[in-house]
Amino acid sequence: MLSTTLHTLRTRWVTFTGSFVALSLGVALIAVMGLALASSLDAPARGPERFAAAPVVVKGHDTLKVPTPIGERARKLAQPRAVPDDAIAKLRDLGTVVEDRSFPVRAEGGPADLVGHPWSTAAFAPYELAAGRAPEAADEVVVSGDWARPGTAVRTDGGTVRVVGTVRVVGTVRAVGTGRAVGTVAGRGFEDAVFYTDARAAELSPRSLQLVVDADPAAVREAVRGSEGVQVLTGDARRYADADPDRDSEALTAMNAMFGTAGGVTGFVSVFVVASTFAFAVAQRRREFGLLRTAGATPGQIRRMVVYEALVVGVLASAVGCALGSYAAPKLAEWAVEESLAPRWFTIGDYTWPYPMAFWTGLFVALCGVLAASWRAGRTGPTETLREASVDTRAMTRGRLLFGVALLITAAVTLALALTTNPGDLLQRKTYVSRPMLLITAVALLAPVLVRPLTRLIAWLPAQLPGAGGMLVRENAVAGVRRTAAVAAPVLVTVALAGSLLGATATLDEAKATEVRERTTADFVVAAAGDAGFDEATLRRLRAVSGAEVSASSSSAVYVLEDGVALIRSDARAVEPRPLAATARLPLTAGKTSDLDDDSIIVNEEWEKHTVGERVDVWLADGTRKSLRIAAVMSIGTGDNGVYVTPRNAPAAPVDRVDVRLKDGADAGTVAAGLRQAARASGGEVLTRDAWVRATYPEANRTTRMGFFLVLGIALLYTGISLANTMVMATSDRVRELAVLRLAGATRWQVLRLVGAEALMVVMVGGLLGALVAGLNMVGMWSALGLLSVWTSIEIPWATLAATMGACAALAVLSAIVPAGLSLRRRAVELAGARE
Repeated sequence: MLSTTLHTLRTRWVTFTGSFVALSLGVALIAVMGLALASSLDAPARGPERFAAAPVVVKGHDTLKVPTPIGERARKLAQPRAVPDDAIAKLRDLGTVVEDRSFPVRAEGGPADLVGHPWSTAAFAPYELAAGRAPEAADEVVVSGDWARPGTAVRTDGGTVRVVGTVRVVGTVRAVGTGRAVGTVAGRGFEDAVFYTDARAAELSPRSLQLVVDADPAAVREAVRGSEGVQVLTGDARRYADADPDRDSEALTAMNAMFGTAGGVTGFVSVFVVASTFAFAVAQRRREFGLLRTAGATPGQIRRMVVYEALVVGVLASAVGCALGSYAAPKLAEWAVEESLAPRWFTIGDYTWPYPMAFWTGLFVALCGVLAASWRAGRTGPTETLREASVDTRAMTRGRLLFGVALLITAAVTLALALTTNPGDLLQRKTYVSRPMLLITAVALLAPVLVRPLTRLIAWLPAQLPGAGGMLVRENAVAGVRRTAAVAAPVLVTVALAGSLLGATATLDEAKATEVRERTTADFVVAAAGDAGFDEATLRRLRAVSGAEVSASSSSAVYVLEDGVALIRSDARAVEPRPLAATARLPLTAGKTSDLDDDSIIVNEEWEKHTVGERVDVWLADGTRKSLRIAAVMSIGTGDNGVYVTPRNAPAAPVDRVDVRLKDGADAGTVAAGLRQAARASGGEVLTRDAWVRATYPEANRTTRMGFFLVLGIALLYTGISLANTMVMATSDRVRELAVLRLAGATRWQVLRLVGAEALMVVMVGGLLGALVAGLNMVGMWSALGLLSVWTSIEIPWATLAATMGACAALAVLSAIVPAGLSLRRRAVELAGARE
């Protein structure tokens, strides 16, 4: 039997080459994603950066810690507290105290992420002057990097107290020991800094949250003992005083999510395509199996032969796939770094477990793909097998039908359960990425049942045209249901994934925009520039504009302990209730906006406690614990409704948005001009209601877009290759059929047109099945949004689907015509008499 297996591999090399290509690429994808995921589990050790030479750093209360029955829970505070004045006084008795300040700066010709600091803190990095001198006047600065030279005049805009003006660069700095000017240290994510005099930095950013003390650490700890939440940082712990010290862990979380999603999608696509390709390769050989049965082979011998073939191809293809994966994984890591999807330190590590995982997965899938098909081939009698070789009279087994129906019912039941218990879960990325897989598998299993009616529907009009071409296209596709279903499978996966994933994100974005549109009743919105917000003088000018009713609000947060163990942060808007009622229409399900006061809060239904009049314990943005009465309850919506509090319950939160409603009889143009004049000094932008909705329309940022490109691009590229591969296998198996058409009088070009038309129709079948899957998924998301009180339209990515279908059609036609054209160069009589 082994010799027969090896002989078959030699004579049917086209079929086995197709299976080999599909499996090796599938294993390569699994290996690449496994290596990327393994490499994103650990980050390199990061030491202190800005305070590497600081003796001791004292940091104010910036973390909320709440004890629970299962351990302490912690969250970063939205509004950290400064070090208490009495503690600072004690520290000054111990030694020199330098207050640190950090604030955003925008400079013409400078990096986009400039940060301002007092000059006294430069020595703690440590930096030293590379050129020029230290700043001595309020309009003098020292910069890191090479974007400005001493003597350059730069127009800047920055500070938590926003100031626009021109400064003069009097020096540049470099890190001690590097011998070069330093901006962003490659691979470490360090900052681009602008150093002011200490006095000027204090004017631009009055609030200091941390300071450096030149004293014995033990004495410092004793001095701040009793000050709530104050931290004393020494050694490697000084890195927690750097900007965004958790960026590595956050980057790891983002990369794990991205590579995990990409791995799940590509793994599913690989398994799906490989199993389909191997099953089709076996189904193509039923005539050969019939001849073997007639010659005396037993069903068991045929099954063993097919399994041996799959084993040989599987071992070789899986080994090649692992080698390809080891080559492609570093390329993926480089691309991810270049596209800012991964931090600069990210590389593929020396991990070995992804290789055996990919190898054995590929071999297992190959064997599973042939088992069902070989079982049917071995079970069928010789005469029946030879009779079925030309026409697929029974394209689906009872087991496949039952399994497909079972998966379809499972998908429907899980969707119904999600809609009735937790519709918000259907809006989560992990859900709308994974849910289509079940439906794709179900529809693919049931494809042979759907192919015939779809084919007759698509080919109905062409079949009515003069000539036999349309009729032949229809009947060839209907007669070869297995072939049609196998070729349509990659198109089904491609269209279903593109439609489901891109449609889900577009629909969710439109739903969020709908919420903003329905909630905003203001005629104008004045938005602050940057994080500094509006100062009191600007707010007074805005309130003084004739004909304008003003509602100023701030971004803040509150924290609540849910189920006694989960510390949840909710974004909050701090606003006075009367102006809020005039300029916004909250999606309330109970209570009234006007009932909001300093002792209450407006929550949404997602909170564990959401009954009007009930009291709930919360922690405010600065960590203050408070019991507030629930004044009103909002619907959950898309999850962005947050909560509302009064300004007294949002300490230190700057006003970053002002909603304006026109008073009766006020002229919109006059009010708009007054608002622009009032906000000009602070850089505020005045937007109409429609302009505000457009400006806040949720659009995927570049990182998210590139992440989707990674997830979909790899999967769609693989399905495209598989489509071409399957089409070549299917066309090569029809050489004798095409020769018969030539002998019947068809010209070479007529045969090629027929083959191309069949390829186009099969792509349309796969596209319609994929669109069916995508449509069902979108209906599920739309239903979930409706249950969450968000009625919006279903957004279908028509352009993307059209481009995907066009690419599949071109690829399928090319992959069908080329092998057919090559085979038709031989004489028709020779082809008709050729052995399979």
